[in-house]
Amino acid sequence: MFTGLIEDLGEIRALRKGTDSIRLTVATAIPMEEIRLGDSIAVNGICLTVISSGGGTFTADVSPETVHCTTLSELAIGSIVNLERALRLSDRLGGHIVTGHVDAVATIVERRQDGNAIRFAFRLPPQTNRYLVAKGSVAIDGISLTVNTMNDEGFSVAVIPHTLSRTTLMSKGSGARVNIETDILGKYVERLFGGRSADSQRSPVDFEFLAKHGFL
Repeated sequence: MFTGLIEDLGEIRALRKGTDSIRLTVATAIPMEEIRLGDSIAVNGICLTVISSGGGTFTADVSPETVHCTTLSELAIGSIVNLERALRLSDRLGGHIVTGHVDAVATIVERRQDGNAIRFAFRLPPQTNRYLVAKGSVAIDGISLTVNTMNDEGFSVAVIPHTLSRTTLMSKGSGARVNIETDILGKYVERLFGGRSADSQRSPVDFEFLAKHGFL
């Protein structure tokens, strides 16, 4: 589990691509004594497991499912990536709850100046877009951000200079693809109440449901 607050910008130092899997080695300023075998580290918002570390780098394997569902296959040697170590129970939850399990890949359709911030607009598949709400949380390449506006095709966020300068968004523009993880709370609510789940026999949460259970 993560918070979406990026700790470091890592650099891909080695990349071995198989038919549908990847092994990558990332250089990082995170102290090596704090990275242990089996640790979870989010790389561009994707939870990966450390299989070795040392000399200022760590290595992780990427499964076929992760390759197919994320942007990791687009990385090259020299690519810069967002890094965050797993949340400790004693840490402050400064961002929001992020699992490191990517829901979809979005495309940046606009980048423009908006006062002291940069506004990014994203196009997102409808089946994922429905889990977002205005002023709610979203993880973009592992970065915890607030949804500003929404429409049927996607959403927008405003990124302040501090966040922009410390994440990979500094170099992202129109046409770039990013990993998206929506707020897990919405997915659990849908599953529990059968809102739009095809395999659920429960009634959706609507005005009739609320009245029947004494909420109206």
